[in-house]
Amino acid sequence: MTEPTSGAAKQELQDFLRTADKLTLDDRRLLVQQALVLFEQNYVHLPMKAAMHAVNPVQRLRLLAVRLSRQTPQTMGPEWRFHAELSEIFHSVRDLHTNYLLPQPFSGRIAFLPYLIEEHYDGDQRRYVVTKTVQDFSSPGFGPGVEVTHWNGIPIDRAVDMNAARFAGSNPAARHARGLQSMTIRPLRVHVPPDESWVVLTYVGQDGIQRELSTTWRVSDNLPPFVNADEVSAAATAQGLDLGADEISRALKLLYVPEAVTSQESLGGAELTAEPAAPGADIVTSMPGFFRARSVVTPSGTFGHIRVFSFSVNDPDAFVREFVRLVGLLPQNGLILDVRDNGGGHIFASEFLLQTLTPRPILPEPTQFITTNLNLRICRRHKENPTGQIDLGPWCPSMEQALETGAVFSAAFPITPAGGANALGQQYFGPVVLVTNALCYSATDIFAGGFQDHKIGKILGTDDNTGAGGANVWTHELLKLLLDVPDSPYKPLPGGAGMRVSIRRSLRVHDLAGTPVEDLGVVPDFRHHMTRRDVLQGNEDLLARAGEILAGQPVRRLDVQVAAAQLTLTTALVDRADIYLDGRPAASVDVTQQVTTVPVPGAGSAQVIRVEGFQGGELVAARTILRS
Repeated sequence: MTEPTSGAAKQELQDFLRTADKLTLDDRRLLVQQALVLFEQNYVHLPMKAAMHAVNPVQRLRLLAVRLSRQTPQTMGPEWRFHAELSEIFHSVRDLHTNYLLPQPFSGRIAFLPYLIEEHYDGDQRRYVVTKTVQDFSSPGFGPGVEVTHWNGIPIDRAVDMNAARFAGSNPAARHARGLQSMTIRPLRVHVPPDESWVVLTYVGQDGIQRELSTTWRVSDNLPPFVNADEVSAAATAQGLDLGADEISRALKLLYVPEAVTSQESLGGAELTAEPAAPGADIVTSMPGFFRARSVVTPSGTFGHIRVFSFSVNDPDAFVREFVRLVGLLPQNGLILDVRDNGGGHIFASEFLLQTLTPRPILPEPTQFITTNLNLRICRRHKENPTGQIDLGPWCPSMEQALETGAVFSAAFPITPAGGANALGQQYFGPVVLVTNALCYSATDIFAGGFQDHKIGKILGTDDNTGAGGANVWTHELLKLLLDVPDSPYKPLPGGAGMRVSIRRSLRVHDLAGTPVEDLGVVPDFRHHMTRRDVLQGNEDLLARAGEILAGQPVRRLDVQVAAAQLTLTTALVDRADIYLDGRPAASVDVTQQVTTVPVPGAGSAQVIRVEGFQGGELVAARTILRS
């Protein structure tokens, strides 16, 4: 067997752990006290989690504080045990937004095995196969395609379920998916290290022979994130991110797709093309860490396919612009929009993207604080937006009233500005199918919910629902900066430790208005069981199923050319067009041919021109033209 040697510096787990004890007893007491502040005063989901999962994290933290008060430096026990207990309390609420972040030297590190395991279905039975191995790792008879049967002597399906019980996940599908994902890779920032130093894998090779492989857990530096969630910025205050999934996404690139690793959010446009994608070809993107765009050939036709890996950007406008550029180069007869494994990120980016796919105005999801004195202090301090990064004024009146009425939650207001969510308007006019799984979380849950609530298209899920993370998440450090006053309850955390908490919960809109996203998630319209061909041959059956859904759906067109006093409309499957100049109605015309010229006095001087296309009285297409 050859151990992996490429990539960042690596060491065996047991060697790494010898250097890991850093916290004093006072440090541990402080961490528990600060966790109590977050859970008692900030955590928006506490009533719901106590009801749905029968947990009491506040009481568990109080008991841990009592035990620590009775300990001495000589009797306090090993640090790993403290980390495990505090992590377990955070995990008990099954909320991937609410985390204890381990201190140095765990922060920024990943523990991994040199292979990746994925599941597929054979009829109704789950099977597990190795799909990737780390570069320079080899073992006789081992590689992609071998079927895994046992993990340290435990049948693999049972081992995954046992592992799933250790990690947060707000519904069974999410817990199972997270349990499988963490079998071979764990970000030590959010997960305690594996208990075992090595793993014995039992597998059946392509030759039908059963073998065993023993591999040690190794530890390596991970790639850094693009967004600093600990500073007062628009990106930090609008975070909707599963940190564990984001860490794993970066680690997978580092270990298995090093050519996609970049040090910048956007690479610029020096090598970009304006040529439409040839059938089966990829399009070079300026944001390879966030998109993969290509034309895919399926039995039902050739369609566009965009994989959105993450919404965790600093500049949501640039993110949307690059998406618009990519979809413009893809086939216009149907788009497969794939957000599987996307742990979320900037809520603006997720909700800004929706407008590009629909003629309907986007209503961003509203959010609520839990009403506590501490949350009210934070809202009052940022009522007038003193930093220029966060305006909490809309929530203040209801928070103040709640002190008298006893209301549990504040009134609900969106985080995403409605103007930004509707600034560009529709850019893609073909049908769209959204592909999801149980690792879609947070801002991606919000995106999937908005996609469904605005009736943009059908959702094809490889799991029964999305990960069900419905909240805006703030870090302890961000809270400390937002309430930077002498009597602040937020104290600096020792050793580089951190914490995160769900601060505002999100609610669905339109038909499901007021329904929380947390724990419920988004249920797909169609369910697809991943096949062996999917996990080993580039999602062939999944893309074929998506193509079937797209085939036969209407492909509309609404192009607009502007002259001084007229518009020329090129349309398909549109029978009426209403025209607005700078928000005011200017003309309405019946469309009876593919090209229609409409006299519109003042069109040449208008700053914003919007054309809405109807079929049978229903709004089916819209084009917004912004002019400087």
